[in-house]
Amino acid sequence: MLSNIRVVLVGTSHPGNIGSTARAMKTMGLSTLYLAEPRVEPDGHSIALAAGASDILKHLVKVDSLAEAIADCSLVIATSAQSHFRLAHVRAKTSWGEISDRST
Repeated sequence: MLSNIRVVLVGTSHPGNIGSTARAMKTMGLSTLYLAEPRVEPDGHSIALAAGASDILKHLVKVDSLAEAIADCSLVIATSAQSHFRLAHVRAKTSWGEISDRST
């Protein structure tokens, strides 16, 4: 069941966030990491912060857009600390109701 869950980072600008995400995923039993529109590549800092989850970094998938990262997903749940996060595509994919923007 957990193999069906995909974590997508969009526009990642710090390699440490990639490694930290991989470590958190490994702790939760998740293994599929996508980078959509990455601004940086995983590096030594990513590997250091992955702390035992370098296998997730080794198998991560890089794609050009969020749309490509979630194209074959049947349910998408998004969160962001940034108020300008692009939820328009996510809203279009859901058939069970509106996703609210709680940034305001």
